[in-house]
Amino acid sequence: MNKIYIAGHRGMAGSAILRNLWAKGLGTCDFVVKTHREHDLTNQAAVRTFFQEEKPDQVYLAAAKVGGIHANNSYPAEFIYQNLMVEANVIHEAWQAGVQKLLFLGSSCIYPKQAPQPMSESALLTGTLESTNEPYAIAKIAGIKLCESYNRQYGTDYRSVMPTNLYGIGDNYHPENSHVIPALIRRVYEAKSKNAPVVSIWGTGTPRREFLYIDDMAAACVHVMNLDKATYEAHTTPMQSHINAGSGEDITIKELALTIAKVIGYEGSISFDSTKPDGTPRKLMDSSRLNNLGWQASVSLEDGLRLACSDFLKNHTNFQ
Repeated sequence: MNKIYIAGHRGMAGSAILRNLWAKGLGTCDFVVKTHREHDLTNQAAVRTFFQEEKPDQVYLAAAKVGGIHANNSYPAEFIYQNLMVEANVIHEAWQAGVQKLLFLGSSCIYPKQAPQPMSESALLTGTLESTNEPYAIAKIAGIKLCESYNRQYGTDYRSVMPTNLYGIGDNYHPENSHVIPALIRRVYEAKSKNAPVVSIWGTGTPRREFLYIDDMAAACVHVMNLDKATYEAHTTPMQSHINAGSGEDITIKELALTIAKVIGYEGSISFDSTKPDGTPRKLMDSSRLNNLGWQASVSLEDGLRLACSDFLKNHTNFQ
């Protein structure tokens, strides 16, 4: 029986991976899950003990400190320190314990701010990063290079998936530290509940973003993990060992806000505060490598937003 460790199983990404594995009939596997309180991944000694005792066969490294522009701007030291420590400890101790298969979950923010669109894997390290989330991006780049370096030196099979912006079940709706979709869902729902005539949004509304529903992301990760080694290596190169996962379509922040208002049924207006930062002008990923390996996104943005709004109403508000 395979023993699979999912680091970050209570987060949006980790919980989606766990759901996917169960749905694929892998419920007979022995899943190892620990909460942050039970298992501090920034503590190297604790991580070493965990791997020595549990000895998993596979690891999905979905644990991370994540947040939107405000959170990244406010807590840059926490974003770089915690993410570097988690990935360094988990990847190194997995190798020490003899784990041959590991999947590291990264982010599209690893690519330069002015990278040609759509962004291919070859754009990595070709330019300056977006300043608002540079510490987080550098940590994620380090995770890719950790996997790549252990593969090169020790012959492990550690893979890296770079998803585009994620949303859906289990998202973080904190009023200050959330990403753009959960932040907009919360603000529009609150405006509707209070009959507020206007919702004000950071930035100009012109930046374009690509979004991927969380269960599509999980399907991509499980798909990549289960590719045979020769097939995966044939679609990556020695200095580009990561692989993109995106929907293939992008939308302006203004269009996104209007779509969310439509899904929620908010009839007020949307305004934009151009004194606030926009972030990267455009982020669309080239996912052709993964598409050619048999994976495609299946949930449309509007359908995904309906699912996300339903989850928000059910688990994060008292609006019902």
